Amino acid sequence: MTAASFRMEALARALARDVDVEVLTSRPPQDLVDPDPPRILVRRAPVLRDASGAIRGYVQYLSFDLPLFFRLLRRRGDVIVAEAPPTTGFVSAVAAFVLRRPLVYYPGDVWTDAVSSMGAPGPVVAVMRATERFVLRRSARVIAVSAEVADRLGAIGGRPERVVLVGNGIDNAIFRPDVQAPDVQRPYFVYTGTMSEWQQPDVFIRALALLDDLEVELRFFGQGAVEQELRTLAESLVPGRVHFGGLVRPEESASWIRGAVGALVSIVPGIGYDFARPTKTYAAAAVGTPVLFAGAETGGEVVRAAGLGEAVGFDAAEVAAAMQRLLGAWGDGRTESARSARADWAAANASLQTVGERASDVVRGARRGSADAGK
Repeated sequence: MTAASFRMEALARALARDVDVEVLTSRPPQDLVDPDPPRILVRRAPVLRDASGAIRGYVQYLSFDLPLFFRLLRRRGDVIVAEAPPTTGFVSAVAAFVLRRPLVYYPGDVWTDAVSSMGAPGPVVAVMRATERFVLRRSARVIAVSAEVADRLGAIGGRPERVVLVGNGIDNAIFRPDVQAPDVQRPYFVYTGTMSEWQQPDVFIRALALLDDLEVELRFFGQGAVEQELRTLAESLVPGRVHFGGLVRPEESASWIRGAVGALVSIVPGIGYDFARPTKTYAAAAVGTPVLFAGAETGGEVVRAAGLGEAVGFDAAEVAAAMQRLLGAWGDGRTESARSARADWAAANASLQTVGERASDVVRGARRGSADAGK
């Protein structure tokens, strides 16, 4: 599951306590389908995926979005909730207009900032920005995961009075300090989730190559646009020391994080994504494993302020030094002695259940047409 999947599931579960919820989503890769929660009907449709299994690219998006429009027209729910990309928001906004239903947009981040950071052609960025602005203007409410995202959504066209901050978090029922760690022979650092251009986790492979300890490994779980580049780099710099496990269930991800020396998180600074606070940070904290964050200041400040681990610049030498410090803490017992404190911080400050409740209040407010929904 991705961070967006966790957020939407938490919202659906919170809503399902007093209303019926229907989820229209894509059919996941084989063997990753979970049973539907009570009072939540999940309808999965086929979608085009790239070679890595990701839904990435405008053709892939449209393979879901175009049928979605007609699927929505056959529903008569009280509120439509849409997540990113903006193309999904666009067809949802048009369907909401036709059906005379309110739309709640839950983007997670600012999509076109990400598109621009990847060096997309100017006309593509302009079209996507117009699409994103249209969705924001047509939404009865827009849910933001951080103050930085809320400000940015307002700046690019959202109506500030309709943008509601609910925060971000992780499922503490899955990511918890007492999960079973995997049985492995060597110490390792773990990277979970998306491998993208604005994360560029190759910095961790380059850092590993600088370490004298040849026993340490990296383990990647997830998928993304730069995965093949990472594989090629790893084989070139540190053959046999970097492993790619593909998509795994949240429970397995939690297990690998639990056994790691540190959980790796990165955001490339200066390309328009500095405001991000990756969910990976909260997942590691909830398990009690220290974070090694490399990159932009906002994400690093979360780690430093809460004492969640190491936060350094986006530089292989700095990352390697931080890895060395975490290996020392792991070896002398400091990592384990601080595990409960990190997990307690996550329970108090990054509970996805609490975020889901806040988001559900926003949706209920949109359903009522309340002017102060979610505030």
